[in-house]
Amino acid sequence: MSDRSDPDPEADSAAVLAPSIERYLSNLETQRKLSGHTLTSYRRELAVLARLAEAEAPGSRIEALGDPQIRRYAARLHARGLAARSIARALSAWRGYFTWLAQYEDGSGNPVADVHPPRLAKRLPKALSETMTTQLLDASDDGTEPEAIALRDAAIFELFYSSGLRLSELVALDVGYAKEAGHVSTGWIDPAAAEVTVTGKGGKRRTVPVGAKALAAIGRWLSVRTAWLKADPHPLFLSSRGERLSGRSIQQRLKAHAQRAGIPANVHPHVLRHSFASHLLQASGDLRAVQELLGHASIAATQVYTSLDFQRLSAVYDAAHPRARRK
Repeated sequence: MSDRSDPDPEADSAAVLAPSIERYLSNLETQRKLSGHTLTSYRRELAVLARLAEAEAPGSRIEALGDPQIRRYAARLHARGLAARSIARALSAWRGYFTWLAQYEDGSGNPVADVHPPRLAKRLPKALSETMTTQLLDASDDGTEPEAIALRDAAIFELFYSSGLRLSELVALDVGYAKEAGHVSTGWIDPAAAEVTVTGKGGKRRTVPVGAKALAAIGRWLSVRTAWLKADPHPLFLSSRGERLSGRSIQQRLKAHAQRAGIPANVHPHVLRHSFASHLLQASGDLRAVQELLGHASIAATQVYTSLDFQRLSAVYDAAHPRARRK
């Protein structure tokens, strides 16, 4: 094995590549019509492969690489500190090349087929603290828009946090259940029962409580909503044109509201869903109940919030314990 230092994965992708790689890239461009950006990414990852092969055995044919070499190369990238996601991207590009080689140029198989990247680190959902959530929800509008829009937005934000809804679930909400020609409600609110019913992933329907503050905000919005009604009487949340408010509009308005409120985070609807789950779990400790409220099919999807709770406890411990406090 060569004692050369391993190639830099971030090196220039304009290196001279094996003719078979150039033919593969040409195929991606002409047959699969991949974008220039995507082609540049493929070229960069295949250039890494070429340099790894050359460093190990100068002059060897890249087409003759086998499973052991590919595993060594992946291990080297990992040892160099390359992120698991970057290694996965490289292996995907290599796998595509060898698949094409076996199909069109009589390659001997795909040495990347059974090579897997390091396990990706599990990303914890981002949640606001209870103080930040209160700051967000209690922040008043800037007074530049009609009162009805401010009331509508306040009702939306309160409902997200009150009931832990997904964006798609909130967008689909109707004012009460309706079943008629051309329209059947998949989600609706029942203020009298203080409940909201939604249809989540996999068509699973669930009913979730709505808190007092959210109910009050929704009541204020409903008192002005009728002036916005046009063709469709069903949507709970309307645009100024009288149409069902889109998810994109809600995302933009929440982000802008958070910025005005001075929240130092990128706040989107799922942040409020995560905050709902995290705060509820901290207060109750009932993982099964949180699972039902979120509409998770598996308890494993809900268990991530126990990690968030532990992070909070760790911070309290570090700040308070006599032997943990930093000078």
